[in-house]
Amino acid sequence: MKSQIHAVSPIIVVATRNTGKLREFQTLLRPFDYDIRGLADFTDDTGNVEIEESGSTFAENARLKAVGYSMLVPCPVIADDSGLEVAALGGRPGIHSARYAGPDASDADRINKLLGELESCGGGRDARFVCALALARNGEVVAQAEESCYGLIISEARGTKGFGYDPVFLFPELGKTFAELDESEKNRLSHRAHAVAALQTLIQSIIPTNNN
Repeated sequence: MKSQIHAVSPIIVVATRNTGKLREFQTLLRPFDYDIRGLADFTDDTGNVEIEESGSTFAENARLKAVGYSMLVPCPVIADDSGLEVAALGGRPGIHSARYAGPDASDADRINKLLGELESCGGGRDARFVCALALARNGEVVAQAEESCYGLIISEARGTKGFGYDPVFLFPELGKTFAELDESEKNRLSHRAHAVAALQTLIQSIIPTNNN
């Protein structure tokens, strides 16, 4: 399949249709002179293909998506699988974070379910965000990284920035939820920022630009 995308800088496709997630990747990778695109940028059927996330870990799902989409587009693909793990809930919602309250649920629905389960179990509020990344080209994984960010789940949503579970994930060192952080703060502290940083040297060696 061919995409009608033309750019001077090397293109890297982020395997997502989530505009908030794509924007974070574009910001995090901006210093490296790549043209970061999402699945929605493709004009053929590629943007509508769904790669099944059948893995049992974040890393497995990231690899599945990276490999699958890299066989459909003519450029390298970064896929991430990320989510929230809450200790008192036995690590839930975990790899099911996006589908925790059903396939058509909103962020608010997922947050409400999470808070309801926490209230019912009466457990602690310790949690972590996890982000696993895989970079694939022509159906082969060429780089991987996984990082975490630790915090607490608060009882009421705070903040209007970010997406997903950000409004109830408190970063204790700053006393703010991820939804209250400025973009620059979140892109310095988040699980996704740490994972991209861990992967960036490999990306630059595999996909050179005029800057490296």
